[in-house]
Amino acid sequence: MRHLVEEAGLEHAIKVDSAGTAGYHSGEAPDRRARAAGARRGITIGGAARQFVRADWDRFDYVLAMDRSNYEDLEATAPAAARGDRLHLLRSFDPASPPGANVPDPYYGGDEGFDEVLDLCLAACRPLLERIRRERGLG
Repeated sequence: MRHLVEEAGLEHAIKVDSAGTAGYHSGEAPDRRARAAGARRGITIGGAARQFVRADWDRFDYVLAMDRSNYEDLEATAPAAARGDRLHLLRSFDPASPPGANVPDPYYGGDEGFDEVLDLCLAACRPLLERIRRERGLG
């Protein structure tokens, strides 16, 4: 998403962050296979892992879960007003995805799993960015 926002020249208007529901890898760089999949497409995947915290509900208009398990973990911490409004499964923004579709976890597979995940994320993030542009009048 960050790459698409930067491509659109909207980094001044849209803040993108990434956080996990668990703190297993806090402080670590993204998996080398994820970085390589991004590099093959000219996308820099950087930053350091962090855990989602309750204050993030106040910081972000959209909280996106990669799969149903993470969605449920996030839903359990969400203020009532955020549950139906801000929390979404990422693939719900991809019109070609079936309802309730998850982004698979590529961690225990090969490099091709990271390519697939990046393709799925881009397919969902493009329409999400267009929605945000419409909602915020960002042309």
